[in-house]
Amino acid sequence: MSRDEFFATLFILGCLNGLGSQVVHSVRVSGWTDALLSTFGISAIVWIACFGGVRLIFRERTGIVRPPDLILGLALLLLITLPIGPLSWLAITILCFYVLLFTDPSSSRQRGALILLATTVPMLWSRLLFRYFANFILEIDASLIGFLLGTGHTGNIVRFADQSGTLVISPYCSSLANVSLALVTWVTISQWLSHRWSLKDLFWCFLAAVCVIAINVIRISLMGLSEMHYQMIHNHWGDTIANLLIVSLTVGLCLLGVKRELFRRV
Repeated sequence: MSRDEFFATLFILGCLNGLGSQVVHSVRVSGWTDALLSTFGISAIVWIACFGGVRLIFRERTGIVRPPDLILGLALLLLITLPIGPLSWLAITILCFYVLLFTDPSSSRQRGALILLATTVPMLWSRLLFRYFANFILEIDASLIGFLLGTGHTGNIVRFADQSGTLVISPYCSSLANVSLALVTWVTISQWLSHRWSLKDLFWCFLAAVCVIAINVIRISLMGLSEMHYQMIHNHWGDTIANLLIVSLTVGLCLLGVKRELFRRV
């Protein structure tokens, strides 16, 4: 087994356990049909990023497994084999940093590790951030929505524009998750195309983040017009349309940011 195959195997096991725990939870809560339609509560971007990251690590299949690799691998297996999804994403994070620090910087192995590291942001780190700063994050969303509706906000609660009730901004509706997915999209596309980083990349990342926040805030603001609008938009189809818009816009902006490498491939 080459060093690339060894790392890729660990990443596959980590992703299977991390994603699998979410799949099991989604099926239990929603049933197979609804869970499948919602991609098991996991963004399609994350599924693609996990596949792309592992595929890049498998690409070269070179190097000899070293004793420190084995020691780290055995330690990470203890985290991965436990039936706790977040521990698998923690193991993936540790392994990504190890690969980035102790392997050839120009290898596809490092590019794959960067993609997989980015996937841990929406799957672990943004959720931890939300756990400790939920009120502050939700108030930001509520303030933007209250401004658009002209009703103001109290904490994470916004009144309907027709004053018929109130709208509670829940963690599920936060813009933070979409921003982290924009980051995953950019890293996945840029690393897959071997894009060389520059200061312009910050502009494209910022633009993608602003756009996904705008879509999320506008969608919730439309729900906040009245209870009738809320019932029309706050459903499976409304979520699907919003997610498609976010994914399409994010991917489009990221492709514009790497158009030179993209046209070179074409």
